[in-house]
Amino acid sequence: QVQLVESGGGLVQPGGSLKLSCAASGNIVNINFMGWYRQAPGKERELVATITNGGTTTYALGSVKGRFTISRDNAKSTLYLQMNSLKPEDTAVYYCYASYGRVYWGQGTQVIVSS
Repeated sequence: QVQLVESGGGLVQPGGSLKLSCAASGNIVNINFMGWYRQAPGKERELVATITNGGTTTYALGSVKGRFTISRDNAKSTLYLQMNSLKPEDTAVYYCYASYGRVYWGQGTQVIVSS
């Protein structure tokens, strides 16, 4: 069993930054794939980025490349998403996930980008 708890969301002005965290129960060193999805109001959940336990990253959304950075600290069992130059279209609930036999999800953290 893996439990995931996100934090770090909030209200930010366009151009601002936020850093999301996802704390996992137990040691995540054996969890190969972790990542972030987001779901905007009225839209389907979409993959943002993934990272392997070796640190290989993939950004699924062209709109976040160069602005978002996914990382993980296996010693702290924590996944991160650094979001810079935020835009109103980044407004969504952000969910972390871990693929370990099955897919585990966090409860989500709200990000609102608005002036």
